[in-house]
Amino acid sequence: MSILEAVIGPVAKLIDKIIPDPQARDRAKLELLKLQGDQEMAAIAQQMQAIIAEAQSPDPWTSRARPSFLYAMYALILWAIPMGLIAAVNPAMADGIARGMTAYLRGIPEELYALFGTGYLGYTAARTWGKVKGAEK
Repeated sequence: MSILEAVIGPVAKLIDKIIPDPQARDRAKLELLKLQGDQEMAAIAQQMQAIIAEAQSPDPWTSRARPSFLYAMYALILWAIPMGLIAAVNPAMADGIARGMTAYLRGIPEELYALFGTGYLGYTAARTWGKVKGAEK
């Protein structure tokens, strides 16, 4: 939580007590929300710059790390196709494989799933940003 986020709630309550006019109170709260939004946009822009810098890095390990991680996740998802075929031929074997995979996937720390989501969204945003700016095709 940023300092501004920690201050917004108490300041909004203070505005309720200090400003008697409901319209003026609402305008003051709106300005607080705009200030919070501006800070969040600045933080997002800073994160985007870091993602773009990684993607444009001449080091192949840095520039390919995020897409490689996504490809590994795609492979796990696409494994459902052969599992469907195995289930059609031998349902007991498919059930055993599914139970084993479920146990394995539940053993992966939650932080790695969060990392996947962040990486996926960041990579997508960086690609979109690059295309909008004309840096990528």
